[in-house]
Amino acid sequence: MADLAIRAQALSKRYRIGVARRGYRTLRDAVSEGLAATLRTAYRRVRARPRSAQADDTIWALKDVTFEVARGEAVGIIGRNGSGKSTLLKVLSRITRPTTGSAEITGRVGSLLEVGTGFHPELTGRDNIYLNGAILGMKRAEIAHKFDEIVAFAEVERFIDTPVKHYSSGMYLRLAFAVAAHLETEILFVDEVLAVGDATFQNKCLHKMQEAGAEGHTVIFVSHSMPSIQRLCPRAILLDEGRLVADGPSHEITRHYMRAGSLPPSERVWPDLDNAPGDSVARLRSVRVKSEKGQPVLTMDIREPLVIEVDYWNLQSTVKPTAIIHCVNEEGVTLFATNDWNDRAWWNSPPTPGLVRAICRIPGNFLAEGQIFVLAAVGSYNPNVLHAIERDAVSFQVIDRSEGDGARGAYAGSEWPGVVRPLLTWHVEKV
Repeated sequence: MADLAIRAQALSKRYRIGVARRGYRTLRDAVSEGLAATLRTAYRRVRARPRSAQADDTIWALKDVTFEVARGEAVGIIGRNGSGKSTLLKVLSRITRPTTGSAEITGRVGSLLEVGTGFHPELTGRDNIYLNGAILGMKRAEIAHKFDEIVAFAEVERFIDTPVKHYSSGMYLRLAFAVAAHLETEILFVDEVLAVGDATFQNKCLHKMQEAGAEGHTVIFVSHSMPSIQRLCPRAILLDEGRLVADGPSHEITRHYMRAGSLPPSERVWPDLDNAPGDSVARLRSVRVKSEKGQPVLTMDIREPLVIEVDYWNLQSTVKPTAIIHCVNEEGVTLFATNDWNDRAWWNSPPTPGLVRAICRIPGNFLAEGQIFVLAAVGSYNPNVLHAIERDAVSFQVIDRSEGDGARGAYAGSEWPGVVRPLLTWHVEKV
């Protein structure tokens, strides 16, 4: 155990379906309600509590998960929604106990699972920094030493003595992340808490986590962003239905994940506005991949153009939202990103509430063959704010049939290199 930061052995977590149960209480909840502050130890062991046999109607959020993480290692946890990623971090963070199995954690732990839990709305930003720092295990002198750095990172200097109930959601998020990220931890658990917010600040947070890994801290990072996983984590673990199905170099595991079954469909619809991705400015309504004739498609001939259609609700008349798409290949590489800025007539019109349809046309002989995953989002600029995002919203497959009139020509051999496959104009003559 001397060189290990984490050792998980046969971790399993079972939940009962449809039975009222008391929600878990985090240490932050307890302290924010006036209970005693925590005392963190250097070595902790989480074991399953003896339990009586339970009735049927149960699900296993985790099932026999075993792995080890060395000190200073950065490991990404990936998997589709419901695969057990967040449950695993909650077990490792001692927020919830495993049903069976055990986890040994060596080192001071910081968790970014529920950013801002424990903030008191009536207290100022300054007071909440000290309160949250104490909850996270920092001494008062340590908080005072870090105070200016935390405030500068959060970019809330002007509002530091304002009660946080008056903060915007972005300001609240920035301050909460800054407090947690500046804790001097040896092990950092990070769930994907930055799905919506200022894009510039998201990059700032990723850079902060990258610094932590470079400085020898152990980082466990849950994310749906395959480029972020590959950039931050040399190693990745893939979960599926609560089980560990792959563990290895991140570029191999992410590629395995992108090629695995249960691929996103070519059409995604959120009929219920309240449950659709988004905020008070805009919410996604649907994302579709279609042929140029308007037919839904799962596969496209490489020579044929296609369209990606994003419908979203504009819920206000002050901010001008924009539809954004990223196309990502099987290896998690972003092939390109684009938005509806090119439609100048639309952009010069005033923002009005209602359902908006943004259509992007992708020409034939442009994308390389393979599975393409589409990230769909709605954002606004000046300041840059991401209002809604859905990673892997839809997907489609590009097929190069090698019939002589594509970029491949008559060559039907092995994989053709390149992340794009344009049919470029050449001129050849005898000299």
